[in-house]
Amino acid sequence: MVTLINPHDYTVFHSHVVRGIEKAKKLCLSHEDRPTLKSDKQGEQKMVEINLRDHYPELHSIDFIVNVSDDLAAQFFQWCRDEKAYRRQLYRYKAHYSLDRNTGIQHDILFISLAPGEIYERKVTYEQLYTAILNLPEKQRKRLYAHYFLGMSKAAISRAEDASRSAVTDSINRALRSLEVFLRRLC
Repeated sequence: MVTLINPHDYTVFHSHVVRGIEKAKKLCLSHEDRPTLKSDKQGEQKMVEINLRDHYPELHSIDFIVNVSDDLAAQFFQWCRDEKAYRRQLYRYKAHYSLDRNTGIQHDILFISLAPGEIYERKVTYEQLYTAILNLPEKQRKRLYAHYFLGMSKAAISRAEDASRSAVTDSINRALRSLEVFLRRLC
């Protein structure tokens, strides 16, 4: 079912949008920075002049004024209001460093960027370590894996294997010495 829009309803709706944009402009911008409404030659659509330097100061160092449609201008003013509300909230609650805000702080803290040479060195080191672990006897390899990779305690390993705790400890220590000898021969 297609609903036809009454031209009078559209005009009323459009005037409400224009009034809403005017309100947004008053709330968001100071008097001298307020964009001006200009009507087109046909008088059908109103265009708003905005200065892109106000919205993108890092990209535009000088005034860069463009004409945009009403809905796009309303979106710009909404972003402006949201940013001002966010800054007010930061000031009120003294929350200057939020890890939830997508500023990159959390990424910089958690992610350490490695150089290609460091990545290659790590790969070679891991390969050598895995080769050394595979050369261990099966019991030592399983106990070493359970203790260091799975995080099991030596007592838990001894209970699982029904062996004494001293036997598990000695086995893990012998495995570490064997790994040390093997890796020294590689270097």
